[in-house]
Amino acid sequence: MDPLLIKAIIVLIVFAITLLVATYSTWGERKVAAFLQDRVGPDRAGPAGLFQPLADAVKMFMKEEIIPSVSNKWLFVLGPCISMLTALMTGVVIPWGGELTIAGQTFDLQIVDLNIGILYLFGVVSLGVYGIMIGGWASNNKYSLLGAIRASSQMISYEIAMGLAIVALVMTTGTLSLKEIVQQQDAGFANIVYQPLGFIIFLICAFAETNRAPFDLPECETELIGGYHTEYSSMKLGFFLFAEYINMFVSSMVIVSFYFGGYNFPFQHEIGLEGNILTFVQTGFFFLKVSFFVFFFWWVRWTLPRFRYDQLMNLGWKVLLPLALVNIFVTGLIMYFTGNL
Repeated sequence: MDPLLIKAIIVLIVFAITLLVATYSTWGERKVAAFLQDRVGPDRAGPAGLFQPLADAVKMFMKEEIIPSVSNKWLFVLGPCISMLTALMTGVVIPWGGELTIAGQTFDLQIVDLNIGILYLFGVVSLGVYGIMIGGWASNNKYSLLGAIRASSQMISYEIAMGLAIVALVMTTGTLSLKEIVQQQDAGFANIVYQPLGFIIFLICAFAETNRAPFDLPECETELIGGYHTEYSSMKLGFFLFAEYINMFVSSMVIVSFYFGGYNFPFQHEIGLEGNILTFVQTGFFFLKVSFFVFFFWWVRWTLPRFRYDQLMNLGWKVLLPLALVNIFVTGLIMYFTGNL
């Protein structure tokens, strides 16, 4: 088979898996929320409500498409498209497993291995806020605009601390490639051992980046009706909601790759697995780790109350940013005195 064709098939598989996980994350979160609140959750559409995401998708498609007459129509449509596009673009540099051999040709389970993969991730993530800003501003609704402004200020605040947390990780690994970061965690300890504070900072910032509770102020219904997507309906609203769940899934993959060994698992070379079998087992372990952090996102949402906006800003600028700087300083000192510079 043509290598480009096989690569295109892998891209389509990754795209389909991402959409499927995002779709069924809605079902999983509603089940987890129901368990935590002593309810049943979805149980009508299919066994245990497994067809509920499909019913929701059909409902989104069948809803009336409304564009407010006072809105900027082109930008109103462009906003959710940007959010969805940037959410899907982030997954292309994440390694899902080792090497896979098909028809005598070997392929990496990574769409593209960039030697500046971390910079690519941050570049694409920083573009995601434009979708929210454009959507909120184009709606010509004061609640939507306030939600968009909150989203931009929130993301700017937490991206700085997140970036500084990654600077410490880059100092210890010496690379910007996600594949190399994962491979370095094969023989030794996972990076969580060397960067525990960096992991905590990154995790908190990931909640703010994805607009997940307790940092969901851009769509705070008690203050802003629905926030930046108040005026949206049908699949344009669906794009915003899908982008949030895709970002949650991708954030979990990034956390696992950076701090928890990626697709590596303990004693993977000692048990005698090799070839495609080892690759499939590695991918399975990778998804198990990712599933835990996706569950953690759900768990936190239905456990902690929402922060006030001033509390959110204080946490970002007065707590996480200084801690990230201290983490870089301490990491540099440890590397200097241990001779790892």
